[in-house]
Amino acid sequence: MELTLSQTFIAAADHDAALTFYTEVLGLELRNDVQAQGLFWISVGPKSQPDVTIVIEPAVGDPNASEEDKKAAAELLSKGLLRGVIFGTDDVDATFERISAAGAEVLQEPTDQFYGVRDCAFRDPSGNMIRFSQPVKQG
Repeated sequence: MELTLSQTFIAAADHDAALTFYTEVLGLELRNDVQAQGLFWISVGPKSQPDVTIVIEPAVGDPNASEEDKKAAAELLSKGLLRGVIFGTDDVDATFERISAAGAEVLQEPTDQFYGVRDCAFRDPSGNMIRFSQPVKQG
């Protein structure tokens, strides 16, 4: 049995800010943009990986969730305590420069890690941590 990644989900507080960040700042391809009955979700992905989709939706996408649950999820999201995404890149320094120039909140400048990658990190408009990583060249 072989497993492959098809979709992953990330929470967002603001549809328009998420759409702009993931498509214009990160350059991901927009695959679906749905807004209905007070809910939204956006599907994006790398052009080079048409079989991998990131679904961006409210922290609690269930319209039947209690107000208490919605509030708790929104608080966790605003504190950056919900998980984000790690992207691979062939040039972490150029990626850092492009995203920081767009005004994204920097969490970590490009750094060589002891576990064999050079990476950097930002927060998306909702507070999620978004990391960019490339293998450190050995030699």
